[in-house]
Amino acid sequence: MFTDPALASQARRFVWLEIDTEKAKNASVRKQLAVAALPSFFILDPADERVALRWVGGATVPALTRILDDGRAAVTAGTVASGRGGLGSPADSALARADDAYGRADYATAAAGYREALKLAPAGWSSDGRTVESLLYALNQTDGYEEGASLALAAYPRLARTPSAPNVAASGLDCALSLPADHPRRAELVAALDQITRAVAEDLTLSMAADDRSGVYITLLDARKDAHDSTGARATAEAWSAFLDGEAAKAKTPDARMVFDPHRLSAYIELGQPERAIPMLEASERDAPGDYNPPARLALAYKAMKHWKEALAASDRALKRAYGPRTLTFYSARTDIYLGMADSLSARRTLREAVTFAEALPPGQRSDGTIAAFKKRLDALH
Repeated sequence: MFTDPALASQARRFVWLEIDTEKAKNASVRKQLAVAALPSFFILDPADERVALRWVGGATVPALTRILDDGRAAVTAGTVASGRGGLGSPADSALARADDAYGRADYATAAAGYREALKLAPAGWSSDGRTVESLLYALNQTDGYEEGASLALAAYPRLARTPSAPNVAASGLDCALSLPADHPRRAELVAALDQITRAVAEDLTLSMAADDRSGVYITLLDARKDAHDSTGARATAEAWSAFLDGEAAKAKTPDARMVFDPHRLSAYIELGQPERAIPMLEASERDAPGDYNPPARLALAYKAMKHWKEALAASDRALKRAYGPRTLTFYSARTDIYLGMADSLSARRTLREAVTFAEALPPGQRSDGTIAAFKKRLDALH
């Protein structure tokens, strides 16, 4: 998306900065921005480095342009929350307050602000879709699952042909699936949102980023598993795999093709065909010899195939190139490989190495929950 010529004019409006949050030197920035998911986009006010707008997830070029316009407006006019005036209409002012809280990862306050903005919004409000998407994410972060599912159902008809459609449908379905099994409205909400989300996935005329459509398939797969529908789950995985293969075939560069590697691997594993991933991941490792992702994914593919020797060799290559918190996922996979080889001694050694590595991470990257999980797993192997 960032290579699209339509974005060239934005270079006069913004200073662009890309942060590798895995690097230790960026740990303080990761903590400051409260990065909870990737990709995340932040528009910062240069006056005080306040997060004027946060966006979690991918975006098409038109959607990103809308986000940039909103972020620029928030920086230029300031927000009521920062004491520098509003943004015009009551809905815009409420949205600005919500964005300010969302930027600080204060999701409960943000949710209240987004609710107010939607209540005040006039018909055809240009920020409607972004506000609904942001409210859905805030509700998901605060366990507001029933409200999120109901919001998605109510908002979808007016957003069905917009770039917000896939996120609204899939986020709503995810909220419904997150409800307790005994929730009185769970079955009703899941069924209605599953139907909407499936229609989004199958509508190839709807403009959305390829990775967003892939995310829609993932949520649909979760719904089929939740329903214990193995036939439906396999059909969904086959459609997902076929879509990803088609998108990867269109890629004009190795980097563009490699974007689809993790989801293609997951789809192949869901289908019980991890061997299909080997050629593509070997090509990715050749094309990006310094990247830890291709060998780490090869380790997962070989692990699923129970080819332990090859899995361990790929894991070795990944760990030699790895850095940052993501290294811990490689240690976890390596532990599984050793357990698959019935080598509990090496599995315990790997978990101890993981704990040592996790404890040495700087604030902003260190996770006490992750450390506790590794220690619990180590205790279970004694």
